[in-house]
Amino acid sequence: MIEVSDLSIKLGEFELESINLCVKEGEYFCILGPTGSGKTILLESIAGIYYPDLGSILINNYDVTCLLPKDRNISMVYQDFMLFPNMNIRGNIGFGLQYKGFDKSEIEEKVERIAELLGIAYLLDRHPSTLSGGEKQRTAIARAIITEPDLLLLDEPLSALDSGTKARLRQELLRIHQLKKTTTIHVTHSFEEAFALADRIAIMHDGKIHQIGTPDEVFRKPNSAFVADFVGVENIFHGTSVIRDELAEIGVNGLTIISSTLKSGDVSVSIRPEDILLSKDPIDSSAQNSFSGVLTEITRMKSTVNLVIDTGIPLRVVLTKRAYDDMGLYPGSWVYLTFKASATHII
Repeated sequence: MIEVSDLSIKLGEFELESINLCVKEGEYFCILGPTGSGKTILLESIAGIYYPDLGSILINNYDVTCLLPKDRNISMVYQDFMLFPNMNIRGNIGFGLQYKGFDKSEIEEKVERIAELLGIAYLLDRHPSTLSGGEKQRTAIARAIITEPDLLLLDEPLSALDSGTKARLRQELLRIHQLKKTTTIHVTHSFEEAFALADRIAIMHDGKIHQIGTPDEVFRKPNSAFVADFVGVENIFHGTSVIRDELAEIGVNGLTIISSTLKSGDVSVSIRPEDILLSKDPIDSSAQNSFSGVLTEITRMKSTVNLVIDTGIPLRVVLTKRAYDDMGLYPGSWVYLTFKASATHII
């Protein structure tokens, strides 16, 4: 288990401020945030590259705050692989074991086993310069996990790879984690990676953690306008909320939106586009929110179509391409839409 308590560190103009984070044993934890939010600095502080001005870091209930990186039993993988160019792949993977004093035969056995696990046994006698990006990253991951660390830190490990290699290596990371159960903290910009891999995620911005939860919790129930915007909640509106009959009624530009989130006063409300049901005909539904309006914008994406409906407020809706084509919609179409009170989240 990893416990980061009230961690603060100032580096030039940037500051990590009162970071509190608990990662459970065996958990796969992702940290997301925009560039410059402090994700890598937090990772490197846990690794011991930076020492905090305040706060503590515990690994398995042992205080490592002031220990050197080599004494923390942590492995770290960066996006640029950082392989030793003068060593073959066998030497790269086994380097950590050699440093720890394992005998030659044991290193050889462990290298063969981990290379087989990662599908790179055929590369062992080659050098990094002859490998593809995916092969290099598999080598870097093998080198990191062969020492059986208490904690594996991954800093944007897939960002330098093409989309096909990313997808394959993402599956490899998931498979390896299921086999090894190594506690892992993975920094990424990719929501797709977070959804595919993470048990829980944290959203960072300006040196602070803004929200922690399962991917579904964070993406469906953001706790601030920043988190909602960052995770792509396109329907964010400001209004005044009143509690009636165990539901919140939010007045937004003359419309009343119903939410099961009970909060009164001046609020922001978010509705994910995929939670809105759209029809060319009036909808017979028990959902609390039903509106009608004019289709004003159509944007075709790779596999979906994004629509904007003017109902008095601009509601964004996402449809599959097939659903859009079947409905025969066009700019100016009058449409009906509905969504549940539980899909309306008050921030």
